[in-house]
Amino acid sequence: MAFGFAQAFRTFGRLALAGAIGAGLAAGDVGAQQKTPSPGSAKALFAGASLPTQGPAQPIGFYAKGCMTGAVALPTDGPTWQAMRLSRNRRWGNPAMIALLERFSQDAVKYAGWPGILVGDIAQPRGGPMLNGHSSHQIGLDADIWFTPMPARRLTAEERENLPFTTMLQKNKFLTVDPKVWTESRARLLMLAASYPQVERIFVNPAIKKKMCDTWTGDRTNLGKLRPIYGHDSHFHIRMKCPPGAAGCTPQAPVPAGDGCDKSLAYWFTPAPWAPPKPPKPGAKPPKPPREMMVSDMPKACAAVLDAASVTSMQAATYGGPSAAGGPSAAGGPSAAGGPSAASALAAVPAAAPVAEDDDGELPDVGPVPNDKPVVQ
Repeated sequence: MAFGFAQAFRTFGRLALAGAIGAGLAAGDVGAQQKTPSPGSAKALFAGASLPTQGPAQPIGFYAKGCMTGAVALPTDGPTWQAMRLSRNRRWGNPAMIALLERFSQDAVKYAGWPGILVGDIAQPRGGPMLNGHSSHQIGLDADIWFTPMPARRLTAEERENLPFTTMLQKNKFLTVDPKVWTESRARLLMLAASYPQVERIFVNPAIKKKMCDTWTGDRTNLGKLRPIYGHDSHFHIRMKCPPGAAGCTPQAPVPAGDGCDKSLAYWFTPAPWAPPKPPKPGAKPPKPPREMMVSDMPKACAAVLDAASVTSMQAATYGGPSAAGGPSAAGGPSAAGGPSAASALAAVPAAAPVAEDDDGELPDVGPVPNDKPVVQ
């Protein structure tokens, strides 16, 4: 990969904070550094909804500005997965996403030599902006998978809350994967996740993308789905396409052709993404602080989503349960092949023309934000 990585590493090797920059952005929870939302804001209202709506499942709006109806919950435990950080109440998603996660967890054991997945945030019961940690995950089609393998035993509730994240990056080095932590099985896991046609993007730390570009010797057809972005050194983020028939879902522009091991990756190894904002010109008015998102700023249907009737209980809306879209099976357990309706949703394709969106919806609310980040992530 001859596009200046060596020079970039020499430059950043002289920076005392390079390691902290490379590993510190979203290596763990960033919520503690974020402001408490005002009562009545979209964050406060959607975070306050404890159960999803009744009725059919529909994603509404864009990944970073939307909501959802008819969500189902990933069961806390399955034979090949465990849900983490349960107190957040963020294991809700579109049935197509929950079906994909169950299938992916099974395939990971069968094809990637992975013992099972630990699932982080998916979405809130009705989607919408979260109190902390994300700007996307709003329509039930995003999910975080830990790079930590599932243990052979069931984690306790306390362990699910407090188990630390494990970064894949080397300390005190700029955007460098730690060879003592990284494994070939993690590479296989990423490429397996990218192999599903309904998956549009996999967000990973730029160092991990570079590692995959440099070392992956298998089929590189889906390597371009791995998109470099801040953080994502202890987990990766799966994003699905809008399901068929979801007219209210706003798709993201497709990833560019190719494997992504080009200038768009080289950008992350230059000073540009990490540089502080340029100071305003003398005499210029200081920019207004960003305004909190209100429900009125979101798609119009999201106001009705907040007011809609709730399902009777969390168990009734757990995927695979008697009322869930995945079809009948043991409540709280895995459904066979995801059930008929979920299986058909797995053939997802974009429902409408994609927006020319230059924000992948996953930039953190804290930390440096580049002014000239790549147009498409």
